[in-house]
Amino acid sequence: MISKKLVAGMIAAVTLAATAAQSAEYPERPIQMVVPWGAGGGTDAVARILASVLQEDLGQPVNVVNRTGGSGVVGHSAIATAQPDGYTIGLATVEITMMHWQGLTELTYEDYDIIGIVNQDAAGVMVSSDSEYQDIKALHEAIMAEPAGTFSASGTAQGGIWHVAQAGWMVAAGKAADHVKWVPSEGSASAITDMVAGGVDIVTASLPEGRSMIDAGRIVPIATMSDERHPLYPDVPTLKEATGADWTLAAWRGVFAPKGLPDDVRQKLEAAVEKAFNSSEYQEFMEGRGLGAVWLGGEEAKEFVAKSDASFGEVLKAAGLTK
Repeated sequence: MISKKLVAGMIAAVTLAATAAQSAEYPERPIQMVVPWGAGGGTDAVARILASVLQEDLGQPVNVVNRTGGSGVVGHSAIATAQPDGYTIGLATVEITMMHWQGLTELTYEDYDIIGIVNQDAAGVMVSSDSEYQDIKALHEAIMAEPAGTFSASGTAQGGIWHVAQAGWMVAAGKAADHVKWVPSEGSASAITDMVAGGVDIVTASLPEGRSMIDAGRIVPIATMSDERHPLYPDVPTLKEATGADWTLAAWRGVFAPKGLPDDVRQKLEAAVEKAFNSSEYQEFMEGRGLGAVWLGGEEAKEFVAKSDASFGEVLKAAGLTK
């Protein structure tokens, strides 16, 4: 006959073993990292370096999957609606604090567990090397002098962050938000390709996103929408110093997961993402690309995203981009 004491001891041992096994199980299979924008752009680049470092620490492959469409809605929805088990995460972008204001989706940042913010970059202005406007002052003056729709620009989807950058520039200069015609794209990479082919006149995006084409002499960076010049391009003026238009804008990217992650999984993910952020591989990649490496975790990240949401609500209303 087995004593109650022995049974209690066996149950305790089994419970302890099960608990230990459960915590050791994650991750026990590959993780998917969803990117809401196209391959070759800045978000894709940040996701791929982050994933490659993350998988070293987590011991499982972290596979980047591009889910484009719907002005970013498709990819962000794929993150939010996945099982909250830690096996689907995503590199969310600033657009998650913008899309609901535009009537594109009911999703907000509150539909996610925010693991951490890993990057922030200011908007910039680029033109083709074939453009007759090789500096921002000349381009700005031409845009101001010509009728609405004479110039066209691209860089992201309709209502995306780089579209807001373009619209805000026009509003700050005293023109209608749509004075420059916006041509939607799946991201900066496809927009730059279109510009080089003569499809659009301007690309607004972070200057590092155009680095390879800048280095190849195919496009020219002519302004940054920040308070200070970009360290990679010290000869490129800020929009304000060259044109007087008092307008700045920056995009951010962060690792998000579906709402409702188990505490141990969320804690393990946050620790792994922070470790990957601080790794020499990630830091050297970001510095080499001229991308801004910014870490915010836990409550600090949530507060940052909440402030971004409120701020873009005001900006989008002013630019006439809300519904």
